[in-house]
Amino acid sequence: MPFARDSADASRSRSHSDKHSPDGKSLSAPDDGAIIDRAMSTHPLTLDMGAPSPDQPATIKERPIPPFTRARIAVVRSFLMLWVQAFGLSGLYALGRGFGTLEYFVDYNRRRRVRRKVTSLFKDRFSPALQSKITWRYFMRIRCDKMFYTIMDRIPRQQLMSRIKLIGGEKLDEALAGGNGTYVALCHFGSHLIAGMMMALLGYDIGGVRDPKESHVRRYIQQKYRESFPEVAKMKLFYATSFPRQIYRHLRANGLVASLLDVDRIRGDNTKTHPVDFLGEKREFLVGPVQMALRCGSPIFQGFVVSRRNFYYQLIVSDKLIDPKEVADETAALGNVMQHYADGVADFARRYPDHLMRI
Repeated sequence: MPFARDSADASRSRSHSDKHSPDGKSLSAPDDGAIIDRAMSTHPLTLDMGAPSPDQPATIKERPIPPFTRARIAVVRSFLMLWVQAFGLSGLYALGRGFGTLEYFVDYNRRRRVRRKVTSLFKDRFSPALQSKITWRYFMRIRCDKMFYTIMDRIPRQQLMSRIKLIGGEKLDEALAGGNGTYVALCHFGSHLIAGMMMALLGYDIGGVRDPKESHVRRYIQQKYRESFPEVAKMKLFYATSFPRQIYRHLRANGLVASLLDVDRIRGDNTKTHPVDFLGEKREFLVGPVQMALRCGSPIFQGFVVSRRNFYYQLIVSDKLIDPKEVADETAALGNVMQHYADGVADFARRYPDHLMRI
């Protein structure tokens, strides 16, 4: 993990592209191109990994998904759907919790890694007994979210939509009405993959930054989503190693871009980061997407995903991290935004410690 209501987005896109000078000539295309080229030449950015070349292809050729992997996932999807038909989604949720509990007791090495991660993040905030409970709940939540993510395209739309609650969506609509796009900073707490799919189904045109080394399973599921949902097929996914020009254009076209900034490791020497205080430690978080949003005049928000019982999800949009119209000094503004973002992630992590990801 752009958001924009279909009808409203079409209207805003038309109004944005139909600006004319007094002599009747269109202004939008050359203005946007000039802004993008000037920003890119003056302030080259790197999203995640090493800095790419400007002549790098816009898309990266994806690895083919092995036939055995396709067959294996198809079998799992069929089994899960049979379970849903027999016991409903609540029955599938119970299955996920049971399977997650079994994994918790059997997978000792993974359980130890999760405990170590909880301890490294929260130090002595939780007692050993509570750390064990958080670890157990992590196993159950991850397994339930994975099961739901695997078959979301097979669930009736009305039943699926009833499980989504968007909190703060009016803030996004108001920001998009400004015509300069919007950026949402997500984090590695909560199921942001499910959030992206659900935002598309809610009528938002969403674009996000993806890892070019995504697993075969994830790419197979995303392909099924695109085949089942026209809204998901319209989603724009930008590779983390791609040249940022695509994202600049997307924001300038009044789109919404979402990505994660709280990385655990820096994967390229040229990656732009900014130091922050996070849960009592000094960390380096990605800053490139925030710089792009500021230079495009795009409002910046922070987003969170909360997994509830029986596959109900809350998608929470916070107040603005910053309004570019109020920025006088970009360097100072970046520091404030990044620390505000880190504080927001820390608060969410303390409230939902079992929503850890990428362990």
